[in-house]
Amino acid sequence: MPKSKKDKDSFDPKNMKPEDVLKFEIATELGLADKVIAGGWRSLTAKESGRIGGLITKKKKELQKGSQTS
Repeated sequence: MPKSKKDKDSFDPKNMKPEDVLKFEIATELGLADKVIAGGWRSLTAKESGRIGGLITKKKKELQKGSQTS
């Protein structure tokens, strides 16, 4: 039986995929964790999602740059 759309949109911080860990950490830093837990990732505005995406990219670049100099 296929999952309903509501099940797909819900967010459980205890069962995160590896790619969601960094995204949730950044959402927490921005004060959006409660909003994500209550309404899932789709409850965020485009501006909030864009901010998270930008910070993910920045962190990945920093990590990549740090591993290259070692």
